[in-house]
Amino acid sequence: MPKAPSPAAPATSAPSVNFRTLDLNLLRVFDQVMAERSLTRAGHNLAMTQPAVSNALRRLREVLGDDLLRRSGYGVEPTPRAQALWPQVREALQQLQDSLAPRSFVAASARDTFVLAMADATAAELMPGLIEIIERDAPGVSMRVLPLTTRDPRQLLEGESVHLAVGHFPAVLADLTGRVQAGQPVAFAHQRLYDGDYVCVMRSGHPLARGPLTLKRFCAAHHLLVSFSGRPFGFVDEALASLGQTRRIVLTVNQFFTAGQVVTKSNLLTVLPRHFVRVTGLQSELVLRELPFKVPAVHVDALWHQHSQASSAQAWLRRAVAASAGKAFAEQVQP
Repeated sequence: MPKAPSPAAPATSAPSVNFRTLDLNLLRVFDQVMAERSLTRAGHNLAMTQPAVSNALRRLREVLGDDLLRRSGYGVEPTPRAQALWPQVREALQQLQDSLAPRSFVAASARDTFVLAMADATAAELMPGLIEIIERDAPGVSMRVLPLTTRDPRQLLEGESVHLAVGHFPAVLADLTGRVQAGQPVAFAHQRLYDGDYVCVMRSGHPLARGPLTLKRFCAAHHLLVSFSGRPFGFVDEALASLGQTRRIVLTVNQFFTAGQVVTKSNLLTVLPRHFVRVTGLQSELVLRELPFKVPAVHVDALWHQHSQASSAQAWLRRAVAASAGKAFAEQVQP
């Protein structure tokens, strides 16, 4: 049996840092190495030789009393201290750069790449209009869309791996509202893009496609659940639980398109955003029925970190996403 560590041994504290004598250029080097995970690429970005980058990191290690980065394969891997320090360093450097030399975003000549996180149903609705805006106004801009795998994307936005998250984030917005009401600082901002609702979806010819879809018939059927996290319990199940009811979930997937395809070829029911069915190309194979119980309205919001609030490039991105959302849902209500 391993011997327990002695409680008398004091923890080693990090050395105190004299900020007045700290060379801020060391933080620029640290930021680039963290971003690139390579001393060579970081040196290229900074117009420095690799030995000069190594020397700067050595000096910063001595100041902070931590290895910060260790060699791993073809690059370097950060220590936990470096991982914790980097977001604050990057944000401070970006704020300083924006204050001293703010860059004005000119859409026609921009070469920016924006990273967005959203579900496939949201992307199917917004991306056609967003690409139309890019091709018309900003032909040099690129977009990367990552799958949204969480209802709380704040960590993605804080680490700057994503510029904008778009989705249904009720718990996040409730937390932000509570912080504002309590007078606490809030690190994130949001904008309502559109409201939607969910419907029960089944294949054409399903036994429940005719006759009333009662609560009893709904719960007795077999179901497919779309869950970003893989957790087999969603807002529909919460609504059923409030009524003392449950349903049998046979399959859980993480994409709405997958759900639509599976339902067309099975007797499973699923619950999808009403607007999404229109863009699946499966309308002729699917039947939509109103849910036989009330569920909360679905609000789709854009969420971003406050450190990007003053960026003219990201302000353009937010306006473009909002314009695409407005166009998409204006087309839905046209006869």
